[in-house]
Amino acid sequence: MGLARTWSVALVGVEGHLVQVEAHAASGLPAFILVGLPDASLSEARERVRAAVTSCALPWEARRRTVNLSPASLPKAGSAFDLAVAVACLGADGLPGAERAARAVHLGELGLDGRVHPVRGVLPAVAAAVAAGRPEVVVPAGNLAEACLVPGARVRGVQHLAELARDYGAEVGVPVPEALPVPAPPGARTPPDLAEVIGQDEARFALEVAAAGGHHLLMVGPPGAGKTMLAARLPGLLPDLADADALEVTAIHSVAGTFDAGGGLLRRPPFEDPHHTATAQAIVGGGSGVPRPGAASRAHRGVLLLDEAPEFARRVLDSLRQPLEQGEIVVHRARGAARYPARFQLVLAANPCPCGKGTGKGLACTCTPLERRRYLARLSGPLLDRVDLQIVVPAVTRASAALGKQGESSEVVSERVSAAREVQRRRLAGTPWQSNAEVPGGWLRAPEQGLGPRPRAVLERALDSGRLSLRGMDRVLKIAWTLADLAGRPHPDLDDVGTAMSLRGATGA
Repeated sequence: MGLARTWSVALVGVEGHLVQVEAHAASGLPAFILVGLPDASLSEARERVRAAVTSCALPWEARRRTVNLSPASLPKAGSAFDLAVAVACLGADGLPGAERAARAVHLGELGLDGRVHPVRGVLPAVAAAVAAGRPEVVVPAGNLAEACLVPGARVRGVQHLAELARDYGAEVGVPVPEALPVPAPPGARTPPDLAEVIGQDEARFALEVAAAGGHHLLMVGPPGAGKTMLAARLPGLLPDLADADALEVTAIHSVAGTFDAGGGLLRRPPFEDPHHTATAQAIVGGGSGVPRPGAASRAHRGVLLLDEAPEFARRVLDSLRQPLEQGEIVVHRARGAARYPARFQLVLAANPCPCGKGTGKGLACTCTPLERRRYLARLSGPLLDRVDLQIVVPAVTRASAALGKQGESSEVVSERVSAAREVQRRRLAGTPWQSNAEVPGGWLRAPEQGLGPRPRAVLERALDSGRLSLRGMDRVLKIAWTLADLAGRPHPDLDDVGTAMSLRGATGA
């Protein structure tokens, strides 16, 4: 009878949970039993491990083997447990270095020939292992660069199971792995420049305010006015991510399988622009077993653009209410719940009506008033109530295109945005918030924040007249603080409040 243990990590969302892998080998009818709530892909590890061990000419006696993944109540998914299961089984068969293997965490998928293939989610898995006091981690060679991004981890990358077995003391030859084609690293993607947008001074200003304060933005205008161009340039105005945010964003993309470790941590804010036919699962996350992150989570600390927003399904749009309010998404499935960060900037771009010609001089709209009302009514009131900036983007005329001077570049505007963000960082130091858009209205309305009596009186009159709701008043106040930060003023003045109310748009709620 033999008993051996080692460690691996189960991911639920982007949270890693340390899992002890126990292998027991005893006499009896030959069998290989895997217990501990494995999913289908993990259950198939029995066949992969058996084939990989025998392909390496390692001993695999005809015994009754039981592998337990503890805690048994935690659902476990994926092929990243293969390497740990193989090491535990070899330890139960008398692997010389079983005691050393029992102290390490093993991650990796096994091929039938013993090769160790890369897996998703290595960054959060290694971070969880280090946080749990297990800094010794063995990962596939293809994930080595990603695993090394975790501070405090002592990582080793392996290409073949025989290589690892020999390191633990087994007398086995290590085959020379076949050279696989290495894909060329993606070239650096140059973000589009704001200077390419012709005219649209008011929309450019609203975009700068959105970037400076982290505000959500709705742009309504005819086709060709530049709504999509403006939205695509918003990430280029945002400052680089701080260390904690960069690690969090990188972990999400590692779990999603969209992270290339060659460039290190993701320092630039991500940008997601799903097609209007996307399902709710594609936006908020889903899938069988433990759900995967959707576009909203992949846009964490970046920008989520919904172009042609009224064409999205109503269920998809309303599913964004929770992350807009709470900054995270909790997806429940039969096998468990996954929690993903989702604090993004939402940008909605919409035509004024189905034909797109409902605004603008010289545009002949063919839609009836009822069709126009129904079209924009697809954007529900509760959703729009969470969007701070709501502006109209008019069509570009020949005169504005011919006479308008070239606007400022993204580099110039981003300097002002970074300066405003730094002011907010100092003002909000010691709080859980990073930007004006995240601050609750009660905190901004407090007398100690120094809002002058005249700006406060204007807001209170708008509240009494019904032009603004209390939530709308808070949204206007957040925008006013961002305007003051851009201008270098310590507090919003009367002009800031007036400009904020105009940027809030006609809804005013």
